[in-house]
Amino acid sequence: MTTKRVITLLAGVAAWACSGDTTTQPRPPSDLVKAGGDAQSWYFNNPLPVSLSVTALDPGGQPVAGVVVTWSVAQGDGAVTPAQSTTDANGLASTIDSIGTSTFQRVSASFTGLANAAAFIEVATAPSTTVGVSVSNFLFTPRDTAVQAGGTVTWTWNSGTTTHNVTYTGGPTPLPTSSSTQAGGTTFSTTFTTLGKYTYHCNIHPTQMTGSVTVVH
Repeated sequence: MTTKRVITLLAGVAAWACSGDTTTQPRPPSDLVKAGGDAQSWYFNNPLPVSLSVTALDPGGQPVAGVVVTWSVAQGDGAVTPAQSTTDANGLASTIDSIGTSTFQRVSASFTGLANAAAFIEVATAPSTTVGVSVSNFLFTPRDTAVQAGGTVTWTWNSGTTTHNVTYTGGPTPLPTSSSTQAGGTTFSTTFTTLGKYTYHCNIHPTQMTGSVTVVH
């Protein structure tokens, strides 16, 4: 009888171990950790290119879903949209931050009961109205750039006798006129009037030579 009782007990323990939920459930949130978008440098009166995001964590470091995060501009004259967002299954919540006319902007993220809000610091400058890009052998420098609406980007070929071109591949339509295929010592310019991000490449070397121009306010 004793042996039978021991076997029965062991079987019950094994069944509990197999069927029981051993996953530790997250507790109420205790902290917000910055997940992305901090310390960006962008341009006055424009939304930042990367959203601000945070992760809500419980005391054990597990992400917590369903937490309502409140975003606010603590310094500067910009704006966040939305002002509240809810964490997803991975504990993530985000907002879009638009910088105003202030050089520095600080955005806080918090939830009810949080002692210390997460703080994001962003820096703004005036966009350029004239931008230069060097076309060398198999490289646009800088590869990605920005210009104010109404401004001009000029590409200068510094590639010797090797030929390249600037061929637009994406952006607000209609796309600007692409360049001809050119060699060292020549230039090509585009004046941009429509906001948005334009992509381009050299269609002779499309995998090596790519670039973009973001047109901002």
